[in-house]
Amino acid sequence: MFCHFMSAQNSQSPAAPRKLRGGGPLSLPNLLTYGRVVAVPAVVACLFWSEDGTMRWIALGIYTIAAITDFFDGWLARLWSQQSSLGRMLDPIADKLLVSSCLLMLVADHTIEGAWLWAAIVILCREILVSGLREFLAELHVSVPVSTVAKWKTAMQLFSLGFLIVGPAGKVILPQTVEIGLWLLAIAAVLTLYTGYDYFRVGFRHVVDLDGG
Repeated sequence: MFCHFMSAQNSQSPAAPRKLRGGGPLSLPNLLTYGRVVAVPAVVACLFWSEDGTMRWIALGIYTIAAITDFFDGWLARLWSQQSSLGRMLDPIADKLLVSSCLLMLVADHTIEGAWLWAAIVILCREILVSGLREFLAELHVSVPVSTVAKWKTAMQLFSLGFLIVGPAGKVILPQTVEIGLWLLAIAAVLTLYTGYDYFRVGFRHVVDLDGG
């Protein structure tokens, strides 16, 4: 979820699998990823009892820390040569769990409603599509480079969820908190459609090639 806006700038696109070095299950980068997974039920619980505005601020704090760890786990893994297969597997899973659970809770408490629901639907559908395509392309040892548009999509998504998580409680400081979050979510959805098309185009081309088309 959360989010490869910073770490994607240093990502590589190998043509074949690389042997990953030095990242044990209890390495700090992996511990940060575990923490992001643990943050998911914590944020959900805070939003579930969000009638108290304080709980929304707590949810925002947990979400912000989780989003920051998304950068640091990858950065530290590269810096200390602690990349691991476990980390590569869990990192995108943790991101998708965090983003998806936040969207579902925000829909449930009517922070996201009406026409804005389509933005949440687009983002959730894209996450499912990309997960399937990545798994398929990984079997072919094909990697899709992260584009500049994808980085902007991630940034819009991160900021939009932050505004929406604090929601009505944030109106004390910024009256348009929810509106800003919804418009950022809509922008993220548009960018999500564009980047999702990139993944689909690459995946479809390889499917056609395999089928001899």
